[in-house]
Amino acid sequence: MINKQNTVLVVDDDEAHRIMLKTLLTGWGYMIIEADDGSTAIETVYKQAFDLILMDIRMIKVSGLEALREIKAHNPAIPVIIMTAYSSVETAVEALKNGAYDYLTKPLDFDELRLIIERAMDHRQLREENRRLRENLGNHFDRQNMIGRSPAMATLLETVAQVAPSEATVLITGDSGTGKEMIAGAIHFNSPRKEGPFVKINCAAITETLLESELFGHERGAFTGAHRRKDGRFLQAHGGSLFLDEISEMSLAMQAKLLRVLQEREITRVGGEEVIKVDVRMITATNRDLLQEIEAGRFREDLYYRLNVVTLGIPPLKERREDIPLLAQHFLKLFTEKNHKQIKGFTPHTMDRLLKYNWPGNVRELMNTVERGVVLSRSEYLDEGQMPLGLNGESSRNGMPEIEAIPAELPLEEVEKATILKTLDSAGGNKSETARRLGITRRTLHKKLKKYGVMS
Repeated sequence: MINKQNTVLVVDDDEAHRIMLKTLLTGWGYMIIEADDGSTAIETVYKQAFDLILMDIRMIKVSGLEALREIKAHNPAIPVIIMTAYSSVETAVEALKNGAYDYLTKPLDFDELRLIIERAMDHRQLREENRRLRENLGNHFDRQNMIGRSPAMATLLETVAQVAPSEATVLITGDSGTGKEMIAGAIHFNSPRKEGPFVKINCAAITETLLESELFGHERGAFTGAHRRKDGRFLQAHGGSLFLDEISEMSLAMQAKLLRVLQEREITRVGGEEVIKVDVRMITATNRDLLQEIEAGRFREDLYYRLNVVTLGIPPLKERREDIPLLAQHFLKLFTEKNHKQIKGFTPHTMDRLLKYNWPGNVRELMNTVERGVVLSRSEYLDEGQMPLGLNGESSRNGMPEIEAIPAELPLEEVEKATILKTLDSAGGNKSETARRLGITRRTLHKKLKKYGVMS
């Protein structure tokens, strides 16, 4: 039975054909929104969620194929059915390659149209892309479940692939929840030390007194409760890698001791005198700006330069929105298996909500959101009702980045240019995402950038 809330976007520059389709589909119980061109369709999809799109392939301004590519880049979960008055195998293949759900020729067979629409509504789900993504950096690079196709993520993974085989000390920066530990794991498991131990410790989770013992170990009787000798994390990581998370939370006294170990490559257990050589690759991470911490007197400058041989910055999730559908589908598969449920995917409305939310908790928040949805779901597709309350309101400015203050005396054209370039930068150079945040078409963005001399 058709749900009257199911909304279909009908895209056709033939007004008479569009009106006919609206009348027909309304009679079948669908809510219809109209668009007279591919460019209008793209703008409409950025503003509103749809359950299905029925789109003509031949239009004057922006073709159905071009609009299909833009729409699929924005929200892969929306099924798109292409219509054409010109029966062409080549066109059909191209449409299907670009993500079309199905392909119909005009004049339409209404029974066939209704069957295809109902089938699309029943099988709305994202395509599995993770298998191909694993091959992006070659068969010899283990992504360690790192998922993403955004330019920012691709650049990061390329750098990880270059850095991993070396012995360089690595500092990983990024907001909480962005996946710093996963990046550290990828560095270790793609290095010559991958057969050795990968030891992790969160410096913020352990008191200063215990942290020294955890890192360097202690002798029996070194302090109350030390009933036996214990090896610390440095010795446990010998021949492998040691990952110190939240390094900025370490006290200045502990920083001095860590610096000495990095310089001498040797440790002494707490309460002991034996000097022990250690062979460890250091990987550290922080969600703070260490240069600001140095300015404030909370972090040693000499230690910073020891740790900062190679820096890897992980962008927040809101700056790589292309990765949201892939991550969401990955977590859905993970948690449906874990909870023994049969959930096929997300409704287009839900995916649209996920794409628009700003994710202050980053990938960790998305993972928890999907897990909650899976646990609460009683249907084959996750809908908005199973998402946390944080998703019920749109993010500020519909996910647009905060633009730094622009001098009031600038001409309007310069203000526009500054806004566009700042948005392009915050979107990691992704033009589709930049156009979405600015509320303009990709074609308009191209014209503006060409005018600024940013692209040919």
